[in-house]
Amino acid sequence: MSIAAQFSDLYGYEPAGVWAAPGRVNLIGEYTDFNEGFVLPLALPHTAVAAVARRDDGVLRLHSADIDAPVAELRVDELTPLSKYGQGGWAAYPAGVVWALREAGHTVTGADLHLASTVPTGAGLSSSAALEVVTAYALNDLFGFGLTAPELAVLAQRAENVFVGVPCGVMDQMASACGEEGHALHLDCRDLSIRQVPFDLSDEGLQLLVVDTRVKHELGDGAYAERRAGCEEGARVLGVSHLRDVPYEGLDEALATLERAEVDEKVVRYVRHIVSDDHRVERVIELLDAGDVRAIGPVLNEGHVSLRDDLRISCPELDLVVSTAVASGAVGARMTGGGFGGSAVVLVEDGDAEAVTKSVLAAFEGAGYTAPRVFAAVPSAGARRLG
Repeated sequence: MSIAAQFSDLYGYEPAGVWAAPGRVNLIGEYTDFNEGFVLPLALPHTAVAAVARRDDGVLRLHSADIDAPVAELRVDELTPLSKYGQGGWAAYPAGVVWALREAGHTVTGADLHLASTVPTGAGLSSSAALEVVTAYALNDLFGFGLTAPELAVLAQRAENVFVGVPCGVMDQMASACGEEGHALHLDCRDLSIRQVPFDLSDEGLQLLVVDTRVKHELGDGAYAERRAGCEEGARVLGVSHLRDVPYEGLDEALATLERAEVDEKVVRYVRHIVSDDHRVERVIELLDAGDVRAIGPVLNEGHVSLRDDLRISCPELDLVVSTAVASGAVGARMTGGGFGGSAVVLVEDGDAEAVTKSVLAAFEGAGYTAPRVFAAVPSAGARRLG
């Protein structure tokens, strides 16, 4: 049954339309977004889909096909950050978007939403951003706000930051809103300028695999905020507003300044990662522009070492994916996302994809880990109306 038909069964009338927004995977550039640096994500074929109709009575009704729960019925004028729907649970994300739109002066008078998603949850692939962006897109169309894709992404980020209480950067929402088929999205997180970088792997005889480890370690709780604070301390000591302003050529001098200031050694590590990962984004883009896709493999490997040793957000499962994949012939691999579990990306030749996958599965079985989920990441379209 289509999601529109499910909406009709649920609410007793037909939706005004159906919208979709994808999850994302980040090729390179981790924890750089809140440092006003560079990222290079791509939209996935996996999407959150929403059938939606507007209401004019102040009622917001939310339902998910993926959750065994009744319709959540709220009042739009009673939505409050960090309230019942702002402290976990899927409904916080669409409710937060309604709150963010209204707070920005856009009059949302109510809506009925029915959602379903194929974006894996807990895998670091931005299932929450997909829910936010599809809601924002639908309401923008239905209420005629005329907001651009980047403007909707920023509002979706505000919903997650303030309403839900997660201090994420804007990369996830921008990738979901602005992705383009066959391209990676070069995002400058300072001015939110974007450039579509060609990344059609099928033409090159390559595949980008996502390996979802299916694990999320408790160590990740609070670790993002702690690293963000460490980056901010590093910027303060170095006299810059954000680590984006530390040039790669001046990294050694910056690290020496931090050591002379006797900051915690972890701050030194965090700064080294951020400045070098911004540089890695630039290197990958140069290689893609030159048509030398395979040459990005070693840069991915370097990125993983930095995430493992300097930022220290990897885990045994992610390290096992990367080491096994590279040893089995992968062009390059690294963990992706917030870390402490989640997913890794593996760049492979078409002819090696099956063998690399089997090697990773065998390594996980040998280590006593739950079998990971492996699928191809095909650069896909961003948010759009389906009907």
